[in-house]
Amino acid sequence: MRPDTHWLLHFCHDNSLLTEAQLAGLIANLDDDTDARECAKSLADSGWVKDASFLEDATKAAIQNAKEGYDLPELPTGSSAAGIDDFGEFPAYGDLTAMDDTALRAAVEALFATCQKVGVSDLHLTGGARPRVRHHRKIVYLSEKVLPDELARRMSYVLLTDAQRKAFEADWDLNYALTIGRAEDGCHMRFRANLMEQKNGISGVYRIVADRVQSLEELGFPNAANIRKLLNYHNGIILVTGPVGSGKTTTLASLVHELNVKRKEHIITVEDPIEVMQQSQHSIVTQREVGRDTKSFKSALKSALREDPDIIIIGEMRDLATIEMAVTAAETGHLVIATMHTRDAQSTLNRLLDVFPATQQNQIRGMMSGSLRGILCQRLIPSVDDGVVLACELLINTNAVANIIRDGKDTGLESAMQSGRAQGMRTINESIDTLRKEGRISEEVAEANRSNPED
Repeated sequence: MRPDTHWLLHFCHDNSLLTEAQLAGLIANLDDDTDARECAKSLADSGWVKDASFLEDATKAAIQNAKEGYDLPELPTGSSAAGIDDFGEFPAYGDLTAMDDTALRAAVEALFATCQKVGVSDLHLTGGARPRVRHHRKIVYLSEKVLPDELARRMSYVLLTDAQRKAFEADWDLNYALTIGRAEDGCHMRFRANLMEQKNGISGVYRIVADRVQSLEELGFPNAANIRKLLNYHNGIILVTGPVGSGKTTTLASLVHELNVKRKEHIITVEDPIEVMQQSQHSIVTQREVGRDTKSFKSALKSALREDPDIIIIGEMRDLATIEMAVTAAETGHLVIATMHTRDAQSTLNRLLDVFPATQQNQIRGMMSGSLRGILCQRLIPSVDDGVVLACELLINTNAVANIIRDGKDTGLESAMQSGRAQGMRTINESIDTLRKEGRISEEVAEANRSNPED
C-alpha cells in the first residue's frame, strides 16, 4: 500500500469514519498502486465517508505526510472484535423460570443481542439438551446443564404471536421471521426461526442476522470491484450460490443495499422469510415474504412483472416454476438476482438446466447464454485461527463463456474462467490456493475444499 493511502485510511479510522471491519475489507481490495486521491474517490462513491470537505483535507494531509516521510501509524487489523469467549455466562435456569413472560422475553432478546455481538450464526434452545450456539461453523455449548423442556418451551413461546402459537401446536413445526425492537427506536433486529417437536420436547433454532448490512469488502470479498460491475447491468440474471450456511443471504442483502443506494429504481424482493429489512433510500424497495405477503415464489414473480419493477430479487430458486419465471423476467428487460444451493459455477449451470425437460434444454441454454451476467459462488471454510474465511468463485459471462453455455461444452468452463482473469474471473480452487499461500488456511483444509482434489 502506498504511504499516502495508508495515511488517508488512518485519518478516516482515527476520526471514526471507518470501522475496523470496513478498513480490513478495503485494504484487502486495494491495489498496491492505488493513491490517496483514488482511495478518497472510492470512499466517497461507496458512501462510507460522506464528509467531502474532510476527505479533501485528509487527502492533502496524507499526501503531505507521505512526502515528508513520517513514520506510518499502525492500522488496526480488526482482531479486537468480540468473539465467543466474550459471550459470558448463560442465565441461571432458576432466574429464568421465576420471571414473568414480559421479563423472560426481555431476557431472551438480550441473549439474541449477545449472540449478534459475538458473531454467532445460530442459537439452539432445545428441551432435554444443553443450550448451544454455532460459531464459525462449530457447536459451542453455553451451559453444562440440560435445559428443561418446560423452560425451553416458555423461552420460545414468549416470542410467538397467538396465531403463530396455534399454528405450531397444530402442525408441530413452524418457520417464521422474528422481529425484535422497533426501527424508530434505533433497534430493529430480524431472526429466522424454526420450532419443532422432538423426542425430548421442543427445539427452537434461531438464525442470527447481522445488525446492519455489510459491504462486500467487509464480508471478505477480495474482488469486490469486479462483483460491483455486475450491478451496472439493467437486465439479465446474476446468481449468488453456495452450500447451506455459506452466507448467501448476507451477500444478497449487501448487493440489494448497493443497488438501493446507487440507483433510483423499483426493487422487488421475494424472500422466505425476510431476514434483512431494507429501508428505501434512492430506490423504492418492496419486500414480500412467502407465506405472509404471497403464497409462493411463483405467484409473487408472476405478479411482480405487472408491478413496474426494475430489479427483482429472489431469495431462493428451488423449483422449475421459479427458475422459469426468473429467466423470463431477465429476458424481458429486468435485472434479476437470485440465490441457489450449488457449490460452483458449473454445478449451478447444470442445476439450472436439469430442472427443465430435455425438450426445452437447448432453448434454455440459448436464453441463459444471452441473459446470464455472472455467477458468484462462495464458501466459508475453517481458518488457521479457529475462525472461518471466505473463498469465492466469480464467473462473468464473456463471449467465450456464452459459447460454452450455448453449445453445452461445460467441461471447458474452468479453462474459460482461468483465461478470463483479466475480466475479473476466478475459480474456487484459485481462491483456496490464495488463502493457503497467505497462510490463512491449512494445507489439509485446502485439499478438503478444492473442487477437484485430484488436481
